[in-house]
Amino acid sequence: RTVTNYFLLNLAFSDASMAAFNTLINFIYAAHGEWYFGEVYCKFHNFFPVTAVFASIYSMTAIALDRYMAIIHPLKPRLSAKATIGIIFCIWSLAVVLAFPLCYFSTTRILPGRTFCYVAWPRVADDPFMYHIIVTVLVYVLPLAVMGVTYTIIGVSLWGSEVPGDSSENYQAQLAAKRKVVKMMIIVVVTFALCWLPYHVYFILTGLNKRLVKWKYIQQVYLSVLWLSMSSTMYNPIIYCCLNGRFRAGFKQVFRWCPFVRMSSYDELELQNTRLRPCHQSSMCTLTRVDTSILSKNKSICSRGNRSKGNSEQNDKDG
Repeated sequence: RTVTNYFLLNLAFSDASMAAFNTLINFIYAAHGEWYFGEVYCKFHNFFPVTAVFASIYSMTAIALDRYMAIIHPLKPRLSAKATIGIIFCIWSLAVVLAFPLCYFSTTRILPGRTFCYVAWPRVADDPFMYHIIVTVLVYVLPLAVMGVTYTIIGVSLWGSEVPGDSSENYQAQLAAKRKVVKMMIIVVVTFALCWLPYHVYFILTGLNKRLVKWKYIQQVYLSVLWLSMSSTMYNPIIYCCLNGRFRAGFKQVFRWCPFVRMSSYDELELQNTRLRPCHQSSMCTLTRVDTSILSKNKSICSRGNRSKGNSEQNDKDG
């Protein structure tokens, strides 16, 4: 129950919620061109999946900041479980506030032989564009800037500032573990950025140039960027499974009832080591270079002490 795992669980819940409540309904609505689900669900459909997307993005930002504190400032106290849950609550509260206009202005419109679900902005010419600009800045540009800066600092620290000659086993193991987690999260962030960039560019361009909306293939372009952005939710578990042994072992344990999923002894050992790991409050068992040098000295002192003790005992026996 580490801080990072709390945020990862929140990230997984956000992605699963968006996929569950948005993908199928959007497909039906796009394929049939008619809304079958009533006005109440129209409001929910335009509100909750977007809220989940915002929460997912802010969860990735929180993970980046947590990694930064754990690796760059390892001696500072880590967040407690209550503080982490409080941050997750704030993440969802902010996401709800940002997505609430979509719920408030969503409605259905019944035309002869067809029903639509849409967001009825008071000022159709200006409000949608202003809202998307605000969302792009607060939910895309700023989080990406924070994640980019933090992971750049972390990367410089982990890959560019090794202590020469410090090759103790504990230090190297901790360094490799940190690098692996950071690599995984960087791939997650880059994937998110690439998937959502066309979506935000689409709304900015169509807001600046109204004639683009009348283009013959604009609906196909919109569906393409929409599905690309929605597909970002399916990449995270694939990335985790490919790059993290503990996640891979955990997936196998969850789906062990499937006939083609087999848990190896290595997977069981990985999960057992995770349960026995003593660091509960910290995001990762953090061992500084000072700690490793002290441990190395203590090991050498103990080994010399044991050898001296053995030699004295041998001399006593010989005497």
